[in-house]
Parts: sequence; C-alpha cells; structure tokens
Amino acid sequence: MDLQGWLLRALEAHGAWRAGFGPYTAHPAGEIDDETFGAAYGEFVKRMDGGNPFFHPRYAGQMVKPPHPAAVVGYLTAMLANPNNHAREGGPATTDMEIEVIAELAGMFGFGAHLGHLTGGGTIANLEALYVARESHPGKEIAFSADGHFSHARMCRVLGIRGHSVAVDAHGRMDMGALEKLVRGGRIGTVVLTAGTTGLGAVDPVHEALALKEKYGVRLHVDAAYGGFFTLLAGGAGGEALAPEPWRAIADCDSVVVDPHKHGLQPYGCGAVLFGDPSVARHYRHDSPFTYFTEAALHLGEVSLECSRAGAAAAALWLTLKVLPLTRDGLGAILAVGRRAALRWSDLIEASPVLDLYQRPELDIVTFFPRTEPESLAGVDARSARLCAEARADETDPVFLSLLRTDGEAFAARRPGVARDGEHARILRSVLLKPEFETYLDRLHHRVEELAGR
Repeated sequence: MDLQGWLLRALEAHGAWRAGFGPYTAHPAGEIDDETFGAAYGEFVKRMDGGNPFFHPRYAGQMVKPPHPAAVVGYLTAMLANPNNHAREGGPATTDMEIEVIAELAGMFGFGAHLGHLTGGGTIANLEALYVARESHPGKEIAFSADGHFSHARMCRVLGIRGHSVAVDAHGRMDMGALEKLVRGGRIGTVVLTAGTTGLGAVDPVHEALALKEKYGVRLHVDAAYGGFFTLLAGGAGGEALAPEPWRAIADCDSVVVDPHKHGLQPYGCGAVLFGDPSVARHYRHDSPFTYFTEAALHLGEVSLECSRAGAAAAALWLTLKVLPLTRDGLGAILAVGRRAALRWSDLIEASPVLDLYQRPELDIVTFFPRTEPESLAGVDARSARLCAEARADETDPVFLSLLRTDGEAFAARRPGVARDGEHARILRSVLLKPEFETYLDRLHHRVEELAGR
C-alpha cells in the first residue's frame, strides 16, 4: 500500500469536498508564513527524533505500534473535516460509521442486540461499564482480578464503589474458588473478568464465571481491552488457535471492552464499550439545551459519558475493517502471526543457556529473565533491570524491552527453588504486536542472548 500516494489522495478528496460548497475568502487571522512554520516544524522534527522506534521489530517492549496505513488514511481524511461524534449534527457521516463498526465488534463477540460506542481508550470504556454496573445494582460492590488492570480499582474510587481484588492462580488467571467465596455473601454486584491481562496476557476463565452469574445473580463485565480481538482465533485449527470456551462465553456476559488502538491497528485513542442489553441506555439519560436537534434514532452522546469524541477515530476503524474484516482470515491472520512468534520465542528461551521463561504465553506477551546463579529474587530483579537498560542504550544494535514487576509469591509459584530475598522481582516483558516479529525473531533472540551473556 502506497501510504504517501494515498495521503495525497486524502488531501485531494478533502479539497474536492470543500470545493463543493462554493468559494469564500479565508480570514488572515490564522495565516502563518512558510518561513515561520518551517522553523517551528524543524524544531518539532528534532524533538520527535527522541521517540522510540515502535515501527521496528527491534522494539519489543510495550504494547505500542504505529497504526495500519489504512487507518492513517481514514483518520487523516476525516480529521481534515474534524467531525465530532457526540451528536449526529457534529458528524453525520462518521456517526453512521461508528454505529456500523460497533455492530461489527458486537458480532465478533457474539452479541445480538447491543448498545455501545467508541471511547478515548480502555480506561474510559471500563469506567463506563462500571458506571452502568453501579446504576444497575445500586449499593453493590465490584470484584476484579488481582492481575487485572490497575484502573479498575481507581475507577471504583472515582465512582464511589467499594472494589475487591480477587486472587489469581499460578498462571495469573482469576481464581474461581476465591471469587465464589467473595460473591456468595451477596454484596458483589459485578465481577470484572480480564481477557488478556496487560502484564502476562492471561485470560480469565469467563466460561466458569457464567455459573456464578446464574447462581448468585452477579453481572459479568469482561475487560478485553488488550486481548479482545483474539476471539478471532478461538476454536480454529493451527498452532496459534485458542481454546474457545472463555471467548465464546463473552456473548453471555453483560458488557465487554476492547481497544481497537491495540490489535485493531488504530491510532490512539480508540477504545470501545459494548453492552448486551440495549435498555441500559436508561442509565445515561440526560438532556442538552444546545444539541440533539438533528433527527436521529439515537445520538451517540446520549449513551456516552464522554461528550466530544473524534469522528476521525470511527472513520479510521471503519476503513480498516473494510480491508481487514473481523474474520480469522482478515484481521485474525495478523494476530495469528504475533501469537506464533510469541510461542516460538518461548521455545527458544526455554532452550537458552542464559535466559529463562517466566510463563508460557496465552496470547502474544513473552515474559522472561536472565539466568542467575544462585537464582534469587534480588538477583533476577537486578539482572533484568540491567539487561533492559543496556539493551536500550547500545548505540550500534539496540533492543527495546520492557519490565514487569512480579511479587515474590507469584515468582516462587513458577520457580519454587528461587531464594526469596526480596518482596518482588522485575522480569522482562515483550509484546509481539507486529507481524514482522515472525521473520525478525531469530535475530532478536540472538541479540538478547548476546546481551544477557555479558
């Protein structure tokens, strides 16, 4: 795909659209001469030189990568008009696009009737889901995984709800026994399950939690901000296929969150929240004296806690899903490459003389650490931090990794012989979001081994 050529087409398309409304004289108040802008832009480019190479497979750190070219073209084309999807009047075309992509996401998770919209990201999407949880079960409390995203506890405080952290098993998944002990008392209204924790990529047993929903009447919300698109690989053939049970169970939950700005190949910020019961719209009910006048069955701002939202985000996702649909052979094929690379790197690490695997990945997050003799929490922590820093600082052949802090008990559950001479140990964490990792992996692994062996 010729990105440069299509960006020029985007400018041309916008110019043709503007020309259709007739000529007018632009006011000089906002005019800037090329010399002034050139100086500012030159400084801007130099500042941007300090950024990390998220596009390159030598960046194997956080869950960050550039958007797909289709998303860039869609975003730019719409952004030039700057639609606001709060009300249909602010973005009639992009409002329709948002409704359509939400329906596609709902279908991916198996929702039939649904209510939802795009958000600025997973944190706000989860806030909305917990807001609806509070309004649906007033006075009830929230339970979430100890390895779930830190924002769950924070959003409970924002909403004035008491939150409870639930222990995880030896693989970082929510412990269903511990959860049932908590919910049987009747004080829990909603359980937040995680389909792809941001630390390990662990997937909670959503299918097992459905029994608790039936037995105790709790609501189930799934935070699939990171892992949600992996439902495209559930139950298929091939080494990258996933066990279908937790993914299929999402359809019977009350709400789900997913971040298209991660595996959906979109620019920041683009999250989404979906509810299986459209009647929760009643919890958003409000009025505005200056908007919602354009005829519409529903303005998206009427079912959102956010007001102004970029219509360009909906346009970018809509265009991306036209060329990479939500199927196993569409967008799923890109996720499959990352998962294959993660599993293969895990094999290489397990065979390495200088590295050890922390936990075999469920999705595409690889966690590992340099070997130490004797193995101790303090030793692993120091060696991991040193390797991460030295790999990034190398001027000729850098590698960009990230760190994950594990507590001593969790580490010992995976490495029973470790000397517990500290409360925690940092380990290395690599998120293999980019399909290029599959072809670059041997070089990446060799370089990390080389650095770890120093």
